[in-house]
Amino acid sequence: MIRDITEKRGQTDRPKKGYIWVGVSILLLAMMFYFYYVYPSRGFGPKQPIYFSHRVHAGVKEISCRFCHPYVDRSRNAGIPAVEKCLYCHRYIVSQHPQILRVKWHYETKTPIPWIRIAYVADHVQFNHQRHITRGVDCTVCHGNVKKMDRLMPIEFKMGFCIECHKREKAPVDCWLACHN
Repeated sequence: MIRDITEKRGQTDRPKKGYIWVGVSILLLAMMFYFYYVYPSRGFGPKQPIYFSHRVHAGVKEISCRFCHPYVDRSRNAGIPAVEKCLYCHRYIVSQHPQILRVKWHYETKTPIPWIRIAYVADHVQFNHQRHITRGVDCTVCHGNVKKMDRLMPIEFKMGFCIECHKREKAPVDCWLACHN
């Protein structure tokens, strides 16, 4: 009789163990799917052709925005840094890193790096960084705290965002003089 009970108990435990292993396997697969496909796309901007971390350069290394975006205080366009600007430091600092080697390849072959655009302004708007910089507007007001971002999130600047800021700062809101000329 004891033998019958232990045989029955062993038989009933086996299916439960099987269900537990199936459940654990499904959970692991779901976690792998999440961390491989979903998690990387949350809170990050698009993957660029060459990995660049604003957090490391502007945050940790405290490199000024103006060093890499040299035209911001004298032009309408802040400018994407030239490949030579990257190599100004990276000829000597982590020069053999795979991403830096890709930058060197672009430089040597005179092939522009196909950066993916992040900031969008409507075609009819003539935004002028220079006016904002000379007024002392910090870059973080529009671009966020890039010192804490590895990959920047895309931003589409809409008129409401600008008007709200101009009203708050008591700046002109005349469309023709401010933005549309």
